[in-house]
Amino acid sequence: MEIRFNGEKKEFKKGVSVGDMAYSISNRLGNIAIGAKVDGKAVSLSERIYDDSEIEIITIDSRERFPFLNHTAAHLLAQAVKRLYGKAILGCDSYDEKGFFYEFQLPHTIREEELCSIQDEILKIMNEKHEVERFELSNEEAKALLAEKGESLKLEVLNDSAGNHSFWFYKHGEFIDLCSGPHLSSAQFIKAFKLTAVSGSYWKGEKENHIMQRISGVAFSSEKEFQHHLKKMEELKKRDHRKIGKAMELFMFSEEAPGMPFFLPNGQIMKNELQRFLREVQAEADYCEVQTPYMMNERLWRQSGHWDHYHENMYFSEVDETKFALKPMNCPGHMMIFKNQHHSYRDLPIRLAEFGQVHRHEYSGALNGLLRVRTFCQDDAHLFIRPDQIKAEIMRVIHHIDKVYRTFGFDYSVELSTKPDKAMGSDKLWENAEHALKKVLEDLGISFHLNEGDGAFYGPKIDFHIKDAIERSHQCATIQLDFHMPEKFDLSYIDENNEKQRPVVIHRAISGSLDRFLGILIEHFAGVFPVWLAPVQVAIVPVSDVHLEYGERIKNELKKIGIRVSLDRKNEKFNLKIRQAQKSKVPFMLVVGDKEVDNHEVSVRRHGAKQSEKMKFEQFKEVLLEKIVKRELG
Repeated sequence: MEIRFNGEKKEFKKGVSVGDMAYSISNRLGNIAIGAKVDGKAVSLSERIYDDSEIEIITIDSRERFPFLNHTAAHLLAQAVKRLYGKAILGCDSYDEKGFFYEFQLPHTIREEELCSIQDEILKIMNEKHEVERFELSNEEAKALLAEKGESLKLEVLNDSAGNHSFWFYKHGEFIDLCSGPHLSSAQFIKAFKLTAVSGSYWKGEKENHIMQRISGVAFSSEKEFQHHLKKMEELKKRDHRKIGKAMELFMFSEEAPGMPFFLPNGQIMKNELQRFLREVQAEADYCEVQTPYMMNERLWRQSGHWDHYHENMYFSEVDETKFALKPMNCPGHMMIFKNQHHSYRDLPIRLAEFGQVHRHEYSGALNGLLRVRTFCQDDAHLFIRPDQIKAEIMRVIHHIDKVYRTFGFDYSVELSTKPDKAMGSDKLWENAEHALKKVLEDLGISFHLNEGDGAFYGPKIDFHIKDAIERSHQCATIQLDFHMPEKFDLSYIDENNEKQRPVVIHRAISGSLDRFLGILIEHFAGVFPVWLAPVQVAIVPVSDVHLEYGERIKNELKKIGIRVSLDRKNEKFNLKIRQAQKSKVPFMLVVGDKEVDNHEVSVRRHGAKQSEKMKFEQFKEVLLEKIVKRELG
């Protein structure tokens, strides 16, 4: 069979393992290999290959190492818990590049202080130096093994997969788990780990089910990497958007509306400024802004496919004996707007944009400030185009995304996500859509990571992951190519031969969710925002009460040119007023005393600067306006 490595082709016998392939290339590669991607799918080194494939070897120093490290660490955690608490029943685990968790059903509640003893047990297991083994059992054999071990929840998982004729298991010492992988070949690749939290959850995320205990953690391939992570976690505590949001009076939450943010005046200013910026970008690109209803009839969601593929995440209500749903997405409304008129091929592209408020159900345990909510404003757009316009239009969207992210100083990576298990439409349509997106990225010379099976239910997508100030990745912008929704809504345009044709739809969002994007910005800037985005841009601090009149005068002049400005009128010591202005993270502080009054000057101090700069007030206004108009970072 023919195997492709990094563009090169090699011949191998059928049934050779990925690990043996790595050693055949070089001993060094074999020694540092921890897994591979076979035609985009992550697999363990023990995976045997029987068909022509494209293979990428994953090494212990590659960026794809973390899912392998964290998945294996999750199994070590489960093994330790089973040893320490014999009555523990295994639930489900989860892992990605950021960490792992495993859920257990236990007769007692695990306390935070017990995590240390669990960590010690994991170390003991690692010192036993077991190999990680993989084996396959038939359906009946798998049921018998899980029943023998008393793993009732794993049996439930197995029964939910009734169509499978066989199942994969992983073994580490005495520990055996139903698992499709991938895993490290040895836990010795894990050089450092930490259990970070214990929390409650529900089996399969449904509150009607068993209460589970979720233990979370992180794993690393070096001690240095681990120490760097600990420093990042300390920095993250300082940057927590919930803490900063409360201190700066940006937003709040209430038990009366769980997971639904209340934006306070300062936070609403920021949201408005972000919307203004995005509107400018859209206006330059000839987008038309629309607004669609928050709640629409059930039959629309059945027609769009959301009823079949997104029902569990939607909110429903009955009005006049008719079932309605709060919109979880804006796309069906935009399809209706397009269909409201007849269109010629000359009219296309038609670009409809909306700052639409959507509602999506999230389990309470998943809620996380602005980063995970149940309602949010989406900067959504749908581009109705001819097939020959796909490349040019996607290139334009990528340009706009790049412009927005550069404005905030974000670096980003790109991911192409393909057909998920639950999807609508034929394989041929999906193949065409995936090929179109891949070709655009390749033609633009944009490197991308292939994320198999993570597309939207109606089409493949390009996702943009921004990297913040503490090197965390956040998926925000998305470009989704959709051949299915036009079919569902019977959309058409008249071509040059006066015949009906189907348009193609591009779904596009830049921030993804304005609420979440603001949460990311709060943590990225640690509350010290660029002057154009800051809720209060200038704080005037008079040295004493005799300087209040001058302070009031320059405040009014700044307000006339649209500056958000505050004047400290409190009868307090000057140094205390300075500290309070610094604490509020206002970009510019203007100190005014006798000399400033006499010379119509201001003493300007940037937030975080140790020194002030004397400046004519008119000059300061020019500097300030330039920074705002250009949306400068500094």
